[in-house]
Amino acid sequence: MAEIIRMPRLSDTMEEGNIVAWLKKVGDTVKSGDVLAEVETDKATMELESFFNGKLLYVGVESGPVAVDGIIAIIGKEGEDVQSILANAGTPAATAAPAEKPKAEEPQAAPVQAAVAPIPAPTPAPTASAEESRLKASPLARSVADKSGVDLSLIKGSGDQGRIIKKDVESFLENPVTTQPAAIAQAISLPAGEIPVTQMRKVIAKRLGESKFTAPHFYLTMEIDMETAMAARTAINADGDVKISFNDFVVKACASALRKHPMVNSSWMGDKIMIHNVVNIGVAVAVPDGLLVPVVNNADMKNLSQINAEVKELAKKAKDKKLQPQEMQGNTFTISNLGMFDIEEFTAIINPPDACILAVGSIVEKPVVKNGAIVVGHTMKVTLSCDHRVVDGATGAQFLQTLKSVLENPVKMLV
Repeated sequence: MAEIIRMPRLSDTMEEGNIVAWLKKVGDTVKSGDVLAEVETDKATMELESFFNGKLLYVGVESGPVAVDGIIAIIGKEGEDVQSILANAGTPAATAAPAEKPKAEEPQAAPVQAAVAPIPAPTPAPTASAEESRLKASPLARSVADKSGVDLSLIKGSGDQGRIIKKDVESFLENPVTTQPAAIAQAISLPAGEIPVTQMRKVIAKRLGESKFTAPHFYLTMEIDMETAMAARTAINADGDVKISFNDFVVKACASALRKHPMVNSSWMGDKIMIHNVVNIGVAVAVPDGLLVPVVNNADMKNLSQINAEVKELAKKAKDKKLQPQEMQGNTFTISNLGMFDIEEFTAIINPPDACILAVGSIVEKPVVKNGAIVVGHTMKVTLSCDHRVVDGATGAQFLQTLKSVLENPVKMLV
């Protein structure tokens, strides 16, 4: 009996998957465990694995986007009537994903016909187009090459149709060839032209576009004296095995302040406002394809060391594209910190379904007035973006006053 392979839903935000390349072609024998294709989602590039034995009888889309649950392949016995199978499937065969699809009320379970395994998404080589890079190198080969800084265009593939596989990259690393003048000229040419939009970038554009133009944003900025926080951090890190960051201080201080200002820890639900009974803080992490927001659950119940360890682990997973969907869900408040890039002040777009997001700038050394005298001080600016449907100006200002009080007196984080 023929088995229908559908595009699985791999996260709550996924509405379509992008077929990057097929590793099997129609007529090929397929065994359980064989990788059928590479699929790009909004979070990672995946290998679509078969659970069935048989012949690959049908491929719905050679490359490009396919809506979730769209039929992308059929595996069965040679000679089976593909058109009859498609007609009786109850779902149209995949051709191309629609431009827009209503967001599901609840995440759908991934179909059982295919298994997916995350693989690191490659950075396209500057000497080849994205399409050529995808078609000529396996995901593992691209991953090894990316980590080793190897230009795939310099490697000759030994796989089917010249496809570069992992052992080709490993052989090149053991016996690197001398780059020819033509290759040098090609390597130093600047990239130009259009680049395809990744699934992650599509989701970022859609969700933040909806947030910016649906939620009425307003912004509140406050300057915080960080002298005491700096001294506290130095003392903690001098004796501890864990090195606390200023971002850990901000996460913990926000968690403490949110407990005192529940409206800031709320969500607009259309006909009601949801005041959350947990404090789950999303921490924005920059990755090559855009931005991911892993969530520190129950941040108000955790100490600085626990927050530090969890944020580090989640950030590493985000950069390796190994975050699980549940690690990016349930946020009630978000922090975006660009201080490490010497950005002194900025505004951020609210991350749905939160009512607010805090933009954190760098700590700046500057003259300040203390006790009537001008002295050297260290200050940090934070800007709270608020959804005016939920949070009024006074509410946002009171939250920032509490946050300022906690950061200027870190001992308050202990109570």
